Amino acid sequence: MLKKKDRYNVAVVGATGAVGNEMIATLEERDFPVGRLRLFASEMSEGRNLKFRDADIPVEILNEDSFIGIDIALFSAGGERSRIWAPVAARSGCVVIDNSSQWRMDPEVPLVVPEVNPHDLEWHKGIIANPNCSTIQMVVVLKPIYDAAGIRRVVVTTFQSVSGTGKKAMDELMQQTVAILNFKPVEKNVYPHQIAFNCIPHIDSFLENDYTKEEMKMVNETRKILGDDSIGITATTVRVPVFRCHSESLNIETDKKITPNEVRAVLSAAPGLVVYDAPEKNISPLATDVADRHETYVGRIREDESTENAINMWIVADNLRKGAALNAVQIAEKLVEMA
Repeated sequence: MLKKKDRYNVAVVGATGAVGNEMIATLEERDFPVGRLRLFASEMSEGRNLKFRDADIPVEILNEDSFIGIDIALFSAGGERSRIWAPVAARSGCVVIDNSSQWRMDPEVPLVVPEVNPHDLEWHKGIIANPNCSTIQMVVVLKPIYDAAGIRRVVVTTFQSVSGTGKKAMDELMQQTVAILNFKPVEKNVYPHQIAFNCIPHIDSFLENDYTKEEMKMVNETRKILGDDSIGITATTVRVPVFRCHSESLNIETDKKITPNEVRAVLSAAPGLVVYDAPEKNISPLATDVADRHETYVGRIREDESTENAINMWIVADNLRKGAALNAVQIAEKLVEMA
């Protein structure tokens, strides 16, 4: 467990990536008690400087001694690098908060969303997993409903922005859009299909059950976070031509009856959520409005009239913030609070 201090030495691994940049910005915006900040990335980024609190912080390359004296390491460098370096960091005595999928389903590693299962931090052994971006925003909404009425089944369809793939995907959307508007050929490098003015009905590779890895992450991670393997969950994940923010359509079947107004009341009282739901005024969460915000926004709350005890809703969150960097920093904040 983290030792109580006034200031904590923090490392960000994968600092030059989209999520790494957001981690640095979030640490500063939330005034996390950083003593010393060290930034790590690949050899390609060596020699660069990144800003933190008006200081230029050099980007370094990882080695076996990089984590000596570090209290908390935020990882956003991909699963393979996490597999290699997270145990090195943990052995050096720091707590790793990892944003990759490498450790999420490891039974020895807690998978944490602070608004949902902060108690799981108590049994970490040096590595804590940050859930998948699409899972995080969904479980923040599911938890209050689960506590109020129980959940039997969830049907989710995601509409995920290209920033979930990274900067190269964002650049590709921009380049394809410009090409199409100028009647020029479209180049495809990041995605197997054109993403501009299009929707791609699968994210990540396919598994033997014809679901994708992204879809099964949502199934398995949700059950682990909520601590309930009995919940039926089915997912369809879609990549859409939006730069930032993931949107999700949820159908939630509850154990007992809960009305739309009761759902609004429960969600309004829950941490990390904003109920933004006034259809008569054409008010619903939009990706263009939620970008750069920390909360998960919920709207289109209505009863599913085709079956008993079911609710439909629409949720939107910034996948780089709550879906990645913010959740990781919130975990760090919770560790400091528990120290």
